[in-house]
Amino acid sequence: MRVPVSSRSPLRDLHRAFTKGQIDRRTFIQRATALGVSLGSAAAIAQNSVAAQVASPAASPMASPVVGSSQPAVGTENQERGAGGELRILAIQAASGLSVHNATGGKDISAGTIISEALMNYAPDTTLLPNLITEVPTQDNGLLAADLSSVTFHLLPGVLWSDGEPFTAEDVVFTWEWNVEPTNQSIDAVSWEIIESLEAVDDLTVQVTFVEPTVGWFQPFASNIGVIYPKHFWDGKDADEANEEFLNAPIGTGAYKLEELRPNDQVTYVINENYREPNKPYFNRVVLKGGGDPASSLRAVTVTGDWDLAFTLQLDPTTIDATTGDQGTVYGPPGTGVEKIQFNFSDPYTEVDGQRSHKDTPHPFLTELAVRQAIATAIDRQQIADVLYAAPPGRNILTGMAPYESPNTSWEYDPDAAAQMLEDAGWVAGDDGVREKDGVRLELRYVSTVNPQRQKVQAVVKQNLEDIGFAVEILSVDGSIFFDGSPGNDQNFTHFYSDMQEYTDGATSAFPINYMKYWYAGPNGENIAQAENEWTGTNKCRYVNPEYDAAWEEIARVSTPEDAADLFIQLNDMVIDDVVEIPLVQVVADRYAVNRRIRADNIAVTAFGDIYWNIANWNEAE
Repeated sequence: MRVPVSSRSPLRDLHRAFTKGQIDRRTFIQRATALGVSLGSAAAIAQNSVAAQVASPAASPMASPVVGSSQPAVGTENQERGAGGELRILAIQAASGLSVHNATGGKDISAGTIISEALMNYAPDTTLLPNLITEVPTQDNGLLAADLSSVTFHLLPGVLWSDGEPFTAEDVVFTWEWNVEPTNQSIDAVSWEIIESLEAVDDLTVQVTFVEPTVGWFQPFASNIGVIYPKHFWDGKDADEANEEFLNAPIGTGAYKLEELRPNDQVTYVINENYREPNKPYFNRVVLKGGGDPASSLRAVTVTGDWDLAFTLQLDPTTIDATTGDQGTVYGPPGTGVEKIQFNFSDPYTEVDGQRSHKDTPHPFLTELAVRQAIATAIDRQQIADVLYAAPPGRNILTGMAPYESPNTSWEYDPDAAAQMLEDAGWVAGDDGVREKDGVRLELRYVSTVNPQRQKVQAVVKQNLEDIGFAVEILSVDGSIFFDGSPGNDQNFTHFYSDMQEYTDGATSAFPINYMKYWYAGPNGENIAQAENEWTGTNKCRYVNPEYDAAWEEIARVSTPEDAADLFIQLNDMVIDDVVEIPLVQVVADRYAVNRRIRADNIAVTAFGDIYWNIANWNEAE
């Protein structure tokens, strides 16, 4: 249902003035409270809006990376390993598997990173931190070649896998080989394919040479993209069997190891007794429970205190203010996320070779640019942004990163113009008000996850589109199923068996080549999600544009930050101008709640949505 204009206009106009810089923060809060908004909510709205505007890894590591000093570790000096008892975490979307490089959804990536680690991490400010290496390579310390053609890593000595085997350079070599082997269906292959050779000079030294000099040299080795796999786990086994075994029971170098995985329900972790820091981790057991709804999760952390943390709290500001108790606090760090609507360029209702949404079967009307433009113009993004998110409306699909934020795009809400676009394209309203042409009706199935906030967005979009002559059916799927990449799950977002789908996504690297691959088709459509690649192709829209593909293929070869920025902006503009997706709202990285017994300073969720990268340092507040 439509939010009444009388209840939304004053706050919406005030928020628009603030985000445009027409009034300052103090004035916004004063006027918002005069409209009946609580002081806490007004302050939160202002903070989230500013965060979304300035969330920019301006110091993103490029040719000479900005190296962070250390990761947050407040109060860990004299602690005892395991003294903190059980850590209880709620995640709205439950994990299905734990193999990070095979995970098509963020829920599985994050759950896997509690066990698996990369050579480097991003700090909350997007600077690089060493993790399994002694120092971050730079041109100054001589580990990064002056021409960006090679890099050397010195591994930390004495690191063990959770099964007691030593971590060596051979594991890094294996991880590269595993990721670029097509049969392993790695979602991160593109990042590792920029490497020409990777040599284990000795047990603790890795020499990397790139296909061509690249300013993105660091991104295969950082955060979830850079997770290292244990070579010995695969030795002597059938590769497919080992992949399946690792998916359900991985080993890693992280602070915790797996105790039990109950897919789409709960993961339990216990201390990795071989972890390299003897007084960490503080908590002896981690329970990661999936499912439920955001409001209940928020209450469980901040009102009843039954749980310690809750992640991915997609709730509107009013609900957050009304639900948050005095047992905890809600945080919303700046991020690169975009709440968006994707269009399906294939036909989700015609079956070809046992699959729908076949890449070679065009959608009956969403392949028509005028139809997509009309939909984009008919949706009231400002209403959605102001009332439901208290964040800026979406303009770009690559956002929150100053060097790559396109200045060339714009959007408008004009339902009359949207209706005229359809009229001019020959779509005429029938007796029931639904437009049709050549026997095809503008009927849409619009899917998102089960979430009160998203259902409100769906209601607004449904009304907007019905006003201009569409028939819209809205459906919701449990998030644990929607983001479960299992090949047999035809309700997930990779199968995309609907016309439009909505969720949040964003860059996970300071050099977002993986993210921009989402609209890359590749030779013979090899990157399009389809049965042939078990729906692991990252192009879920089934969008094909040779110009986009050519520009994307250039990125790995650029050797200056300026050229990289130009290409990333070009790619963003093609997605926006061709209306492949509609960015509704620029959102924070991951709104989460922390019970007051937990030290929030050490949680440190990053701009790229890395949740558990610093879990070894999580502890209790004093």
